[in-house]
Amino acid sequence: MTILSEQSVREFKHHLINGSNALGIKVSDHQSEQMLVHSKELMVWNKKINLTAIKKPLQIAEKHFIDSIAAASFLGNEQSVIDLGSGGGFPGIPIKIMNPSVNVVLIDSSRKKINFLKHIIRMLDLDTIDAIHSRVEDLHENNVYKNKFDAVISRAFTDLSKFVKLAAPFLNKKGAIYAMKGKNADQEITPEILEQYNLTTDHYRLPFEKSNRYVIKLSAKS
Repeated sequence: MTILSEQSVREFKHHLINGSNALGIKVSDHQSEQMLVHSKELMVWNKKINLTAIKKPLQIAEKHFIDSIAAASFLGNEQSVIDLGSGGGFPGIPIKIMNPSVNVVLIDSSRKKINFLKHIIRMLDLDTIDAIHSRVEDLHENNVYKNKFDAVISRAFTDLSKFVKLAAPFLNKKGAIYAMKGKNADQEITPEILEQYNLTTDHYRLPFEKSNRYVIKLSAKS
């Protein structure tokens, strides 16, 4: 595990808790400790496999954890969430930390990344969460996953049109797609998407970096 100084640990937790508070989200000491463990392991494993281009602890706190927590706050009462292209576990693992009762599935096509995610799940002793090594398309006809989820979420996995096509087979009848996006998010919304889905866009600003972030929610028109 990466050895962070006591000061670095305090700064990470302070950044995480205060940044989340600025967005109206309360992170407990226990939750911040879980995210600290995830962050430390992310930095260790990132030296061996490409998990993230973000390497500084305070940037990890904001750009990975606060960003994931903020996006998750727009979820409704969904009890099952699938995270496509989870990578280093974002947003899926922070969603699980903040909502322990939610069933979460993390999907990634990289076996090394899945090994990392399974390691984090074990370290944090999380239950009702699984990490699956697969291409997203290969699970579309798998009855374990097909039409089973209340929410499909992803962060910068692909463009919106492709994400919608990849996500739709996982939704149950009342399910919704959540796409986490940066600037120019509205430029990805096509007439075809608007024809098929009810769409809402929520906005938040990362508290320290001040960059704008968007969550596009899509639910099928009845």
